[in-house]
Amino acid sequence: MSSNNLMNYIAGEFVRQSSEDWMDVFEPATGKQFAKVPHSGPQEVDQAVAAARAAQPSWGALTHSVRADWLDRIADSLEAKYEDIAALESRDTGKPIALARAVDAYRSVANFRFFADLVREQGVERFEMSDATNIVVSKPVGVAALITPWNLPLYLLSWKVAPAIGMGNTVICKPSELTPMTANLLMETIHEVGLPSGVVNLVHGDGVGAGAPLTSHPDVDLVSFTGGTATGAKVAAAASPQFKKLSLELGGKNASIVFADCDLEKTVEGVTRAAFLNQGQVCLCGSRILIEDSIYDDFVEGFVDSVESMKIGDPSDESTQLGALISAEHLQKVEGYVSIAREEGGEVLTGGSPCLPKEFENGNWMAPTVIGGLPVDSRCSTEEIFGPVVTIHRFETEQQAVDIANNTRYGLAGSVWTGDLEKGRRVAEGIDTGMVWVNTWLHRDLRVPFGGVKDSGVGREGGRWSLGFFSEPLNICLKSNKISNT
Repeated sequence: MSSNNLMNYIAGEFVRQSSEDWMDVFEPATGKQFAKVPHSGPQEVDQAVAAARAAQPSWGALTHSVRADWLDRIADSLEAKYEDIAALESRDTGKPIALARAVDAYRSVANFRFFADLVREQGVERFEMSDATNIVVSKPVGVAALITPWNLPLYLLSWKVAPAIGMGNTVICKPSELTPMTANLLMETIHEVGLPSGVVNLVHGDGVGAGAPLTSHPDVDLVSFTGGTATGAKVAAAASPQFKKLSLELGGKNASIVFADCDLEKTVEGVTRAAFLNQGQVCLCGSRILIEDSIYDDFVEGFVDSVESMKIGDPSDESTQLGALISAEHLQKVEGYVSIAREEGGEVLTGGSPCLPKEFENGNWMAPTVIGGLPVDSRCSTEEIFGPVVTIHRFETEQQAVDIANNTRYGLAGSVWTGDLEKGRRVAEGIDTGMVWVNTWLHRDLRVPFGGVKDSGVGREGGRWSLGFFSEPLNICLKSNKISNT
């Protein structure tokens, strides 16, 4: 069997699926098939859940400190594969190698180290009464299903695995079938360090074959899902009747609000990055740019120049800033939205069509696209495109900017750009969303909560919020038996 034919990882072993049904994995940059993953089904899911269930009691009985030590071992081993992670992630997703190194490889290691430290600090909470002491201890929930998307494969998988097993749960991972390579690398790493069998399991497959039977499995106690809102609704429908703990990090249609008193040069740079990082394929990307009327023309001129100066090309080139979209189907979806924008009366200021770098003519390439002139309630201004397409809009007052930012079904993130931090905070607090950056974007502190409102999700992860989701608090009230002398 080819080394690029991946296998599931169940009960500490790499195992083949029961059928001979495989799915092809394609390079986004070239369109070439370079690997296969199992098209797993309920039988493989049952095996993985059984392995996790069998391993959970002994794993959950370990101390926080011991489990934290395991997280550090995984981090050490991953760090030794830093360049391998970056190269695989770049090839698997089509993103530039520099981005894969700085974001994906870095955060994958950092997540394990961060949660190791946080888990190690976990203690018993105490609440004193006049005649009793309450203690609160954190217990594992049980078996967790971790479902991750294709845009940040190992970054988001490590973000879930580390706190989940750190708090004593055992897990079954279901990565995207489009980007399975670094999930496989993580399983190889876990195998190398000798993590007890069954603590971490992985089942490849699509949403119907593997995802649905995993989220609805009666022996799965909690589900952490990151992905599209439509799929998230199906996950919630499958998990809710069994009262599983559920965390959903879903889509976004985020506003970058630019005030006239901003540092124009730095804001153009920051808003460009927010709009097009990873080809706009990040749920946090600022795909709606709201500009105060008095600087609209100056900002748009500088912004379009900035976008047109970005280097598109070979993802393995260190100087590349924009790579390929994830799939031919996704490229078709993004192109469709540009057509819709034109039908809605929008003006394409730059981009708007596929771009085919030399020697990559069969890849999924799209020029970064800026569209002006659309109503703020148009489809392209309110629906998640998840690609290198942004719309720009004028506003005159703070309240108008907030109203435009809030007129979508999503509420995940946003950014405000102003020289007045008091105004920045005031506007940020008016936005119905989970996260807002002021004068920056994607400046992440791993201690803070991550998640959204409305159709952007349910619950929060990150820092102590992750530890809270992946554990159950048990309160014990200890009543004193001493007889008072008074």
